Amino acid sequence: MPRKRPGRVRTKNTNRREALKLSSVAPEDYNVRPDEVKSIACPDCRTWRRIMGDKVLKIREHCISDKVAEGEKHVTCPGSDQLVIIDIDVRRWQSEQNRLLRDAMPQENRRTARQFFKPLPAPAAPVSRVEAEVTLETARRSYLAHRKGCVRCVGGQHCTDGGMLARRYVLALSQEPARREARAEQERQARRTERKQSAPAVRKAQWAKHGGAEVERANNLCTARTSGSLSAFRGPDLPVLPRDVEAHHRRQAELGRQYARKAPATSAA
Repeated sequence: MPRKRPGRVRTKNTNRREALKLSSVAPEDYNVRPDEVKSIACPDCRTWRRIMGDKVLKIREHCISDKVAEGEKHVTCPGSDQLVIIDIDVRRWQSEQNRLLRDAMPQENRRTARQFFKPLPAPAAPVSRVEAEVTLETARRSYLAHRKGCVRCVGGQHCTDGGMLARRYVLALSQEPARREARAEQERQARRTERKQSAPAVRKAQWAKHGGAEVERANNLCTARTSGSLSAFRGPDLPVLPRDVEAHHRRQAELGRQYARKAPATSAA
């Protein structure tokens, strides 16, 4: 693992001011956490800058403006190379900052110090004790699956769960004729209701309720519009001119000059 290179001051120059003590600076204007890069808000330009050095601490040299790349002049901030002295208890400062962060955090995002462990889920109930809709096919499959995997269900003998599944299968087998008759009766009722709803008298009443001469008259008014005809919604409220005529003329003139500049290049090509 490569060794971390400590920060060091590459110049012995200072701004010839008295060393800045952190005890005289607001606690929220500097960061001296052991696991993070030391930084401070420059007292002159109020921008966050790195504190360089291992033993002798200085504010890194910086300029006043951050827009040098945009053409502004490079002006060195008077707070550059300012000596810094850590005369505070770092642990106490860190604990105070952590407390302020917790207080500023919304209440729903705070974590309690006490941990609540999720209880282990209860084991699943066996198939013989599951309360669900029992049909002939499901009872048969459950009984055969149990018989195939149980070593105590041999011949006509059953274990406790095997006996319950066998009795459930016999009960479903005895109730199957009545269940089939009820299903057939339900299908007959559905077909009878469908025939009643599709009867001519019912369809005529529905047409009288949702149709009639008034609806037919409204449908006949929906005629196709020929191309080139004026819209029925056209009137004096429809704007035909721009809101700002002078701005519109200036924009059109600017577009004309742009196309005039591009015209010679196009013709030459």
